[in-house]
Amino acid sequence: MIGRLPLDEQLATLKSVLSRNEVLLEVLDRTASMALPGWYVTAGCLFQTIWNVVTDRLPTSGIKDYDVFYFDNGDLSWEAEDAVIKAGEEVFAGLPAEVEIRNEARVHLWYEQKFGVACAPYSSTEAAIDSFAATTCCLGVRLEPAGRWRVYAPHGLSDVFNLVVRPNPVLAPRDVYESKSARWRQQWPELTVLDWPTRVAAQ
Repeated sequence: MIGRLPLDEQLATLKSVLSRNEVLLEVLDRTASMALPGWYVTAGCLFQTIWNVVTDRLPTSGIKDYDVFYFDNGDLSWEAEDAVIKAGEEVFAGLPAEVEIRNEARVHLWYEQKFGVACAPYSSTEAAIDSFAATTCCLGVRLEPAGRWRVYAPHGLSDVFNLVVRPNPVLAPRDVYESKSARWRQQWPELTVLDWPTRVAAQ
């Protein structure tokens, strides 16, 4: 079990597993060339690659898109974010996958309208990753100078390698967690999905 390995060996195993997804490696390389502030490749393309490798599927199986988060609070206009998205369309042209780029400094401007709950402004890309519906999914990777991998995994790596989906009730509503986990179970029936916690009423 990866959770029983020393931390440096866990990170080496993570890199080895993710490197089986050649599309992901290309996304990392091309994103690094954009020099976006505070960027990470994150979300499904990472944890689903791990699930695929652990369950002996093709590394890219079932991965809908590749998410790139960055953080630029110097200009919160849609026009500024859209300019980055359009630049990304050129950078990622020819890849056999969709790459979705988002400025996490702007999330609070649209989150409530989309999900029905307010979202306080994030202070960093890491803070945005912290708010994913499942702690299992809180994972980000980026390339730093000399090709070094920077890994952000605030809840560790044990759950994702052990195919456990654990709720993270800090922002996303319960129905978002349950709809996502149900969709994941259809693709990866080996997953163990833990229930959303029920609040204990005050005495």
